[in-house]
Amino acid sequence: MSALKYPALRHVLWAVACAAAMSGAVHARRQAGPSAPPIRVLFVCPHGAAKSVMGATYFQKLAADRGLHVQVDARGTEPDAAVSPAVARLLREQGYPVLVEKPRAVTAADTAAADIVVSMGCKLDGLPAPRRTLRNWDVPGPGEDLAGSSEAIRRHVRDLVDELLRH
Repeated sequence: MSALKYPALRHVLWAVACAAAMSGAVHARRQAGPSAPPIRVLFVCPHGAAKSVMGATYFQKLAADRGLHVQVDARGTEPDAAVSPAVARLLREQGYPVLVEKPRAVTAADTAAADIVVSMGCKLDGLPAPRRTLRNWDVPGPGEDLAGSSEAIRRHVRDLVDELLRH
C-alpha cells in the first residue's frame, strides 16, 4: 500500500511526522537545560518571609515538573528574623518543602546575577537590573488573605513557567 496512491494516508503520515518533529523539539529544549546554565530566578518581597518564599517554592516545583533547568532563590528588602509560620505551615500542608530556612536581605550581587527578578510589593531602587527582566507581581498580603495570596502567586508562577517554555 503506497502513500502516493492513497491521499488520505499521505495526510495522516504528514500529521504524524509533524507531531513527532514538534515533540522532539520540545523534548530537546527540555533536555538541553541541564547542560546549559540554569535560568536564575530571584523572588523578592519586603520581609523575605512569605510571598517570596511561596513564589520560590511554587516556581521551583513547577519548573522542575515541566523540565526547566532553573536556580531559584528568595530574598527580602527588610528581612524578618524567620519565615512566616503560617506560610511554612501552608506549604507543608500543600506537600512542599520550605525552601528558605532564614530570610536574607537582597543584595546587588543577587539581582545582577539573576536572569529574572520577581518583585512582590517592594521597591528595588538602587539595585542592579537583572540580566533579562524585572517583574512586578501585585498579590495580596498573606497576613490579610493567605489563601488568596497563595493562589495569586501560583497563577503568576504558572504563567511565568509557560512563558519560559515557549522561549
